[in-house]
Amino acid sequence: MPGGPKKWNIILPDPINWQLSLPYFTAALVFGYLLGSIPFGLLITRFAGLGDIRSIGSGNIGATNVLRTGNKFLAAATLLLDALKGAAAVLIGARYGPDLAIIAGFGAFLGHLFPVWLKFKGGKGVATYLGVLLALLPFGFLIFAVVWLLTAVLTRYSSLAALISAIVVPVAIFLLGYIQVAELFTAMSALTIIKHRANIARLMSGQESRIGDKG
Repeated sequence: MPGGPKKWNIILPDPINWQLSLPYFTAALVFGYLLGSIPFGLLITRFAGLGDIRSIGSGNIGATNVLRTGNKFLAAATLLLDALKGAAAVLIGARYGPDLAIIAGFGAFLGHLFPVWLKFKGGKGVATYLGVLLALLPFGFLIFAVVWLLTAVLTRYSSLAALISAIVVPVAIFLLGYIQVAELFTAMSALTIIKHRANIARLMSGQESRIGDKG
């Protein structure tokens, strides 16, 4: 963008404007949720004739579990599409203002985590998190990528790399002065960490698989 990235600082409306704005905020949240709830990992593996991804590996619908089918192309496609739905929600919402962009992005993230079509049992949210981050604040995406790569190289734990990145990103965004975006990603990071609680337990017990491990 000319002149650098937007600050995405939102001036909260007065009570009267809140009443007028609420339908738009609700519409943005619902739109984002429906977009985010599309279970691309499940759809892609079914169309490829690999059955229900929820019966494989961890049972997760995200790219990491799709990779356990042995098909790297399908895993990459899942990663891309899960990120794209987060970015698309933000970019479409941004056409109507930065506040709606943030709300739609959060809705997409919630939709991926808790899709109504799958009885609210969705993915862990990292790809959609990245899509929202890239669309809102590309520099934040770069911070996540650098932290993830450094942690992954040093530890060979993909889950730990994602967790540390999710902790660093909202702090970095806050220090850079993007307060509303930092608040958004604080909430999203908290949910990401909660969704990784099984990984955290395995990390603490030394049972988490490392990048490159077989099986």
